[in-house]
Amino acid sequence: MKVALLVCDHVAAQFAEKHGDYHFMFDQLLPELKLEPWFVCEGSFPSIADYDAFVCTGSKASVYDDIPWIHQLKVFTKEIYDSGKKFVGVCFGHQMMGEALGGKVERAEVGYLIGVHQFAIKEKPTWMRPAPDSYNILMLCQDQVMKLPPNSKVLASSPECPVGMFTVGDTFFGIQGHPEFSLEYDREVFESRVERIGKEKVDRAVESLKVEPDREGLKGWILGFLEEGYDVRK
Repeated sequence: MKVALLVCDHVAAQFAEKHGDYHFMFDQLLPELKLEPWFVCEGSFPSIADYDAFVCTGSKASVYDDIPWIHQLKVFTKEIYDSGKKFVGVCFGHQMMGEALGGKVERAEVGYLIGVHQFAIKEKPTWMRPAPDSYNILMLCQDQVMKLPPNSKVLASSPECPVGMFTVGDTFFGIQGHPEFSLEYDREVFESRVERIGKEKVDRAVESLKVEPDREGLKGWILGFLEEGYDVRK
């Protein structure tokens, strides 16, 4: 399976040397896929015909920002959907699914969601193995999918994030959260934004890091989703 990684940002310089850039984090999470990075945030886009599937990363930008590469990525995401190929969106990528396919993304009233959050699973597709009743995931976001695109199904939610995981048809899968982040990286980023986020929320987030995220489970779901229905004889 040939999979393109649509890289939508770079790790800030003060964290990059220690933690690597986003394509490194996804390589660490999904070494089985041998992801080929395309820095769409710099205007570099692959040909849809050259790949079997696409993974779209997070970003400090918002999907509704008036930036040329974001406008281009919206069109590109819709083209992938129309092609029938698989797409996995993570955080910004999850929101791009919503925005590009007819839904709506906005800044959430709850503001920043940071640290480890628990989501209840509402739907259990065949590729979700194992299929527990909930999972924990690292969060670092302000925007959320507020209106779903047509043909969508919410798979997981929490009181503060109703669309925590969703699919559009059988080919698009979005995760609001960061299975690719380490605990240390997540903590260092939100601690660097104390003035913006607020000390009380940051303190709660640091305390939440005592709970281990379900990284392996989330990895398994991404692989299961991409592999379901894939013809290995290609």
